[in-house]
Amino acid sequence: MTRKRQANALKWSYTGPLAVASIYSTIFISISISPWFNWLENALSDLGNLRNPSAPFFNGGLLISGLLIFAYSIKGFNIKTPLTAKFLALTGASLQLVGVFCENYGRIHFYVSILLFLLLLLTGLSYFYETKSRLALLILLAVPFWWLHFNNVAFPGAAVPELISSLLTLPWLIEAFIRSERSANIN
Repeated sequence: MTRKRQANALKWSYTGPLAVASIYSTIFISISISPWFNWLENALSDLGNLRNPSAPFFNGGLLISGLLIFAYSIKGFNIKTPLTAKFLALTGASLQLVGVFCENYGRIHFYVSILLFLLLLLTGLSYFYETKSRLALLILLAVPFWWLHFNNVAFPGAAVPELISSLLTLPWLIEAFIRSERSANIN
């Protein structure tokens, strides 16, 4: 790899952590200006409802974060995990779809939200397949929470399973960020 390509890969590798910072900060801002929000009764997408003042922050955060994830997967992700990079790109695009087709769009929003979490699961599994990192298998711990939600056993709102799903991706994403930065610095 040439020095120019190394520098370019290193520069793009930072879009991954920026995406994580963007999504969590805009969720935090959205919740902080939404005193009505209840973790057990709401979905995070309720923050993006166009009738709520939090909508520009929440939906904008999804759009920006999705773009950063897409850029990271295409430009900054380790070449040794091409399948994961493809799934991660699709995950970034689906995150943007959730922001574009906010809950005001009804069924369309539901379908793009399901797509997002399925792609998150597939991304984690592909990362495990390509790297053998057991951290990626943490995403499987989200499945029981989704089962409890969809079977009306617990969590009437989807916010808890949504948050758990996203938090369970952080350990292997952080590992992937570190690997891609090291790869860009070493090569």
